[in-house]
Amino acid sequence: MKIPELLAPAGNLEKLKIAIEYGADAVYIGGKQFGLRAFADNFEIHEIEEGIKYAHNRDRKVYVTMNIFAHNNDFNGMKEYIEALADANVDGIILSDPGILDLVKKTAPNISIHLSTQANTTNWKSALFWYRQGVDRIILARELSINEIKALKANIPEDLEIEAFVHGAMCISYSGRCALSNYLVGRDANRGACAHPCRWKYYLMEQKRPGEYFPIFEDDRGTYIFNSNDLCMIEYIPELIDAGLDSLKIEGRMKSSYYVATVVQTYRQVLDRYAEDPDNYIFDTNYIKELKKVSHRPFTTGFYFGKPTAKDHRYDDSQYIRNYDFVGMVVDYMLDKGIAVVEQRNHFKVGDKLEIMRPGKPYLEYEVRTILDEDGQIIDCAPHPQQIVKLPIDIPLSKYSLLRRKKV
Repeated sequence: MKIPELLAPAGNLEKLKIAIEYGADAVYIGGKQFGLRAFADNFEIHEIEEGIKYAHNRDRKVYVTMNIFAHNNDFNGMKEYIEALADANVDGIILSDPGILDLVKKTAPNISIHLSTQANTTNWKSALFWYRQGVDRIILARELSINEIKALKANIPEDLEIEAFVHGAMCISYSGRCALSNYLVGRDANRGACAHPCRWKYYLMEQKRPGEYFPIFEDDRGTYIFNSNDLCMIEYIPELIDAGLDSLKIEGRMKSSYYVATVVQTYRQVLDRYAEDPDNYIFDTNYIKELKKVSHRPFTTGFYFGKPTAKDHRYDDSQYIRNYDFVGMVVDYMLDKGIAVVEQRNHFKVGDKLEIMRPGKPYLEYEVRTILDEDGQIIDCAPHPQQIVKLPIDIPLSKYSLLRRKKV
């Protein structure tokens, strides 16, 4: 039985390293140009080089997004950028534009090409077309069911891989090809600058009655008519594997390091548990509870088991559910003193009860009894952003262990 690759998002170098430490087989990142997450931190070329070295030293892979729909001037400097990616030994380029595909093939013919979900591949004949153009992996449209994926896999060559999103935010527009942001605020979603107007609150207004707003439902708070729930397929790992997927993709290059660590580690644990004994595998609902410890919307299975219905959308609110705060990250552990050196990410204080996430290990419960500043002086709280503090913890912690606190 082949276990699919677990593919994680990384909006910056820290998130890349955390994704790998928490169990990702590969990460996908974006440079400062040519990708669809213009407002993520994204990577300078020297950071791409560092990230690829970090991944390759741990036998992991890095894919770079170039999945914009390009306009003429977008090709300025693109050839040089592709050459730099090739020199950095990138494992694959994610793209959707035929012009970019052609340029990559001519400039760096040995780089693996992954066709973005933006190309909305929904059938095996389209997959074969792209295969003939030199595509090595198809990232499927999110509008496919499990049965459609099975049928597609059965009709394509064995060396053509297929990848699908299994967790994260859902775009209301077909395979993410949306003009709403461009129309409303002049920010082109297909060139990386989406303003996410699908999450806004909408009312109905009659042309001759300006200023009179009518709720679309009988609800004076308005309604979020485009607001999809978040995709979550953690319960259906056996079905995803049986469908023939080669890579399971987590959405979220704009999400926090804590989000990446939690979601990646949870899916890693489920994949490994299933691989150990597939015949006797039973899903543990505690994994759902773990996923709900990061900011999220209610969950949906998207199109995997049929077309979404009203229950797969949230009409009353577009806010995330946040039950935990990410309060710190371990940057070092002083073994001789039993002290963890922690970079603060949210205010915490003496008396707080925390959970400590550890790469590849169960989380620990921990009560803050003493906080020391960098000079070893006792303080009662860590209020300053990215403040370095020291916590006496008698269990050795690896770098990138994360501290979280349940909201009261």
